Amino acid sequence: MKTFSATPADISHDWHVVDASGVPLGRLASHVAQLIRGKHKPTYTPHMDGGDFVVVVNASKVKLTGRKLDQKTYFKHTGYMGHESHTAARDLLAKHPDRVIEKAVFGMLPKTSLSRQKLRGKLKVYAGAEHPHEAQQPKAYSVTPEKVKA
Repeated sequence: MKTFSATPADISHDWHVVDASGVPLGRLASHVAQLIRGKHKPTYTPHMDGGDFVVVVNASKVKLTGRKLDQKTYFKHTGYMGHESHTAARDLLAKHPDRVIEKAVFGMLPKTSLSRQKLRGKLKVYAGAEHPHEAQQPKAYSVTPEKVKA
């Protein structure tokens, strides 16, 4: 039996819409990263771009568990000495909720040129419920939050 390796003729790219309202950030990012890489398909090949396009809506309603809103910080450095900035997750979520999800998904992908290319072209994040990708007829993808036992 021969090992299957996907060719460009075998690959099809679908569109998925993921609703981020009430879903924990890490759980959302791991599901989105799997969709972007194409690991949910039986034709997954690591060196080929077989992933799907993902549209994340309601990014401003994503849930950060525990005290991450106050304690989690995002680091940025300009390259000059002493020019570093730390932004709290609460501030970044208020100003740019799309960047919070993009950074989380980037952390879940391997650090290769193919994954950076996938992230740039295949992930679309919007703060509200509307998105301009209706013409692609995206399928709804559900990332249900885990039921909390009381």
